Amino acid sequence: MAEPSEQKTQKSQRTAATGPGRILVAVYGIFALAATSRAAVQISTKWHEAPLAYTLSAVAAVIYIVATVALARRGGGSFRLAVAACTTELLGVLVVGTLSVFDPAAFPDATVWSGYGEGYLFIPLVLPVIGLLWLRRTARR
Repeated sequence: MAEPSEQKTQKSQRTAATGPGRILVAVYGIFALAATSRAAVQISTKWHEAPLAYTLSAVAAVIYIVATVALARRGGGSFRLAVAACTTELLGVLVVGTLSVFDPAAFPDATVWSGYGEGYLFIPLVLPVIGLLWLRRTARR
């Protein structure tokens, strides 16, 4: 049995995977699976057609995996990793989305983040914002 001081420490650890955070983790998990599958198929079958786009799909997949795991775990390190993953994802969506709109020739095939995630109903644009807001809320606890 844990000592009272250990129990207090465990209760005070930050976690985003409670309540509505579970839905957030589930959506990130779905996007991790979707982006990983997409990148694997693109890289293994059509790499020569759009290597930049397919590399960016793989990067997005890694970021979604990291975000999913970090959001699901407890502790300050996981919290910071989740913030970093969500921030990186938001920056990626904004940068790749902007580049794909202004220079479509650079992206002969779509990535997860092309057109700000239009191929995924703009969820890639909204998801990191919701993730960061949720992390901000759970940080106050």
